[in-house]
Amino acid sequence: MEENKEKNIVNKTVIITGGSRGIGAEIVNLLAKEGYNIVLNYNKSEAKAKQIQEKLLQENIKIEIFKADVSKREEVKKLIKYTLEKFKTIDILINNAGISGQKLFTEITDEEWNTMLNTNLNSVFYCSQEALKEMINKKQGCIINISSIWGITGGSCEVAYSAAKAGINGLTKALAKEVGLSNIRVNAIAPGIIETEMNSQLTEQEKNEIKEEIPLNKIGKPSDIAKCVKWLIEDTYTTGQIISINGGWYI
Repeated sequence: MEENKEKNIVNKTVIITGGSRGIGAEIVNLLAKEGYNIVLNYNKSEAKAKQIQEKLLQENIKIEIFKADVSKREEVKKLIKYTLEKFKTIDILINNAGISGQKLFTEITDEEWNTMLNTNLNSVFYCSQEALKEMINKKQGCIINISSIWGITGGSCEVAYSAAKAGINGLTKALAKEVGLSNIRVNAIAPGIIETEMNSQLTEQEKNEIKEEIPLNKIGKPSDIAKCVKWLIEDTYTTGQIISINGGWYI
């Protein structure tokens, strides 16, 4: 208890979208234990969000959870309003919410395309734009977008996903240039294959085949991404970067 109180000197507020599973959940756990004020955003995974909240509470660490579909601006506004009411500030935004999908390009429907872009790209636009109102006013802030290796290289049968993630990369670089004078840093992390629910459909044989293509011969863990997030928050001179964490899969 005393140790946690000591760490709370950090006193910075972080919103983590899609924070109930995979990489998002790992980021929540790491930053909560470092003493940050956490708002874990979820949409459908309420049970998992509450499970994370309760587990941390057993360690005398309190976090807030908030349901919002961040692909809709009105719900993003509610998330931002809730955070400001609770903590009076937004210091860090981590745009992690996203979905994946594999399908032949010629078979993608308009609805599937729009759902992918709304969830993976428009959510970053909405959340960043709404959070920046507070950050620009304070002349301080940090935005970290979770992209993907496919946003850099493109992925066969993942055209919609790749397009959305490539859009995140372009948004990251351009926005970093625009808000730099307001002392706001904007970066993205582009993970390779990470051991998460999103990749749970892969068979052991498929995983082994992928490992053979990776110089480090292993699949990444959510903690690899979370540690990079922590570094990007603490660093003061990195902005506009797309940081590839992929074991050398793409160099």
